[in-house]
Amino acid sequence: MNQPLDGAALPRAACPEEAGVSTAELTAFVRDLEESGIANHSFMILRHGVVAAEAFVPPFAPEIPHALYSFSKSVSATAVGFAIDEGLISLDTLVKDVFPEYKQRRPDENYQRLTVRHLMTMTSGREPSLIADKAKIDWIQNFIDAPVKSMPGEQFRYTNENIYMLCAIVSRVSGMSVVDYLTPRLFEPLHIDRPFWETDQKGIEAGGWGLYLKTEDMAKFILCYLNKGVYNGRQVIPQWFAEDAVKPLVDNRNNEAEQNDSSNGYGYCFWHNYHVENCSRADGMFSQFGILMPDYDAALILTDGHPDEQYVRDCIWRHFPKAFQNVREAPSPEEAEEYRALIASRRIPPLPRRQHSPLEKALSGRRMRFNKTVLLNAFGYPMSMLPLPVTYMTTDKAGNIDNVSLLFDGDVCRILWSEGDEMNCVPCGMDGRYHRGKMRLGGIDYVTLASAAWKNEVQLEMEIRPIETVASRKLLFTFNMEKGVVSIRPGSTPDIMELARSLAPAMDSLVTNGTVNRALKKALSHAGEIIEPTLIGRILK
Repeated sequence: MNQPLDGAALPRAACPEEAGVSTAELTAFVRDLEESGIANHSFMILRHGVVAAEAFVPPFAPEIPHALYSFSKSVSATAVGFAIDEGLISLDTLVKDVFPEYKQRRPDENYQRLTVRHLMTMTSGREPSLIADKAKIDWIQNFIDAPVKSMPGEQFRYTNENIYMLCAIVSRVSGMSVVDYLTPRLFEPLHIDRPFWETDQKGIEAGGWGLYLKTEDMAKFILCYLNKGVYNGRQVIPQWFAEDAVKPLVDNRNNEAEQNDSSNGYGYCFWHNYHVENCSRADGMFSQFGILMPDYDAALILTDGHPDEQYVRDCIWRHFPKAFQNVREAPSPEEAEEYRALIASRRIPPLPRRQHSPLEKALSGRRMRFNKTVLLNAFGYPMSMLPLPVTYMTTDKAGNIDNVSLLFDGDVCRILWSEGDEMNCVPCGMDGRYHRGKMRLGGIDYVTLASAAWKNEVQLEMEIRPIETVASRKLLFTFNMEKGVVSIRPGSTPDIMELARSLAPAMDSLVTNGTVNRALKKALSHAGEIIEPTLIGRILK
């Protein structure tokens, strides 16, 4: 067993069986992921404190941080745990006392009673608008003035802004950003590089989303919780909080008939799973999971790009904890080779190499102008090179692709474009390989892997993947040189319609107004043409 000397990396087992995990069942798990159509980006299986198995699906890689979405909430809650342990606040601290300068536009008694505990357990009863333009509002004021759906502590209502408020509280009482606060307390003891975390205009971390960590960083964090706050023999997270956070502290059933992993109890930003006893998880949209199985001294980490989280969890439960039971001392040579070959075969392919088009010479360097999409701008979600799964929760959503130029140079096509005051140039491989680049959109830096290929003489396909995110942007250019017209038909992965179908069932709990609920469901059924409309532009001389 490879034990690190400094704790910077987790120890690795020589084979899964050495850590008490079945290679044969791991093979069945990976095949199930593939056959189920789950866009898995990475996984890491830990048992008895060591990494029993890990895999990354290229172009995803160990050194690239990944968007965590609501997995971020569990890290935000941890910051609160430290603040409570240090006496800066308590679970019963009133929110109004932390922000005395904020006054409600319409005073209500519920806000006067709102505590840190209510925020931590998603029982605040407040429900800010899902479509508020976060670039133009004061997030704290917006939360304080949000509609009240229930009294504090009365009902579980999953609301992202609850956790933003926790970060705002930690920032206020500590006098520093949450990342700065957590660096000596959590990130440095776990040997996690200072991470990027999206913020509001004041520099307060988004809390409920926006954190980026590497897969191994996620594993260290979850392992620390699995060991009751201990990492490398040191008590990092306060033991009382590490134990309490993962308990089913509140009832989160929205329907008495529900029996799934999102209706079996909620702790301090940790979910309690239904299908495995004494099992909890940190959970992010598109199936970012950190699953704790203390009865087996095991943890599972997954990063994915799949919108149906229960579908992915069902795949996990088909193989775990089964993979920890009746494990032999070592895999057979055939089992080991089958697993290695399967892992090596997994990849997200770039666009294939194809014939070049004679249009390249005429197009290269020509500027293309596109009109703004009025409807998308009215809703505050302008068309961006970043797909909606990346932008829908960000403060600055970028958008309004314009001033596009294509530069052809052998097997590379560079695309230049603007979005507002941000300009980017990304190389796309036309040789059947991803080419690496960088772009900055919405104030956030991304590493890109991109490819391009001619579908025919007048249509150019392109895919740009910001590798830290779950999504990629697909573009189909169609050129009419005689009329000087170009169109771009956008697409994305995950597919917008797949995302819309996964969101539709949630509308009943998120939007209780019947008229608005029906309107949103109807809009979701036409999500592709509304959210990703074809762009029409002019080819300038």
